[in-house]
Amino acid sequence: MNKNHYLHEVAITAIIVKDGKYLITRRSPKKKRFPGMWTVPGGKMETSDYLQLPKDTKYYWYNVLERTLRRELKEEVGIEVNNIEYVTSLATVHADGSPSLVISCMADYISGDIKLQEDELDQHAWVSLEEAKNYQLIDGIHDELVMAERIRKGEKIQWKRF
Repeated sequence: MNKNHYLHEVAITAIIVKDGKYLITRRSPKKKRFPGMWTVPGGKMETSDYLQLPKDTKYYWYNVLERTLRRELKEEVGIEVNNIEYVTSLATVHADGSPSLVISCMADYISGDIKLQEDELDQHAWVSLEEAKNYQLIDGIHDELVMAERIRKGEKIQWKRF
């Protein structure tokens, strides 16, 4: 476990909505974490997501998570999104001792054909909430899909088991 309690991997994911369906992807069987399981696309924030850019204010870069999410979606699934909206956050300590913070968002699909990054993902599907139950989703993802569905209907909600 990292001795610095303030250091976490930071990742951001997107529940992508297109024509009322949600994009789910299957992680490559070669992945160290959750191999062969279904989830929503996203990835880790890197310092390169902002260090090469001019700061937006004297001290800070803004929209770094949104920029990270757009980069990851382009790399992993080949699509572009807009209307990024917060859904929930989650944290874990992985088996290797690395603590992770994941920010879960939802976004509207705007363009691009699905082209999976082969070393990361091996399948994808556009599914309804009901259809998503037929996939081996990482625990908690279906609940996030339910949240996204309810948020789209104007409900204010926190994560819970549905």
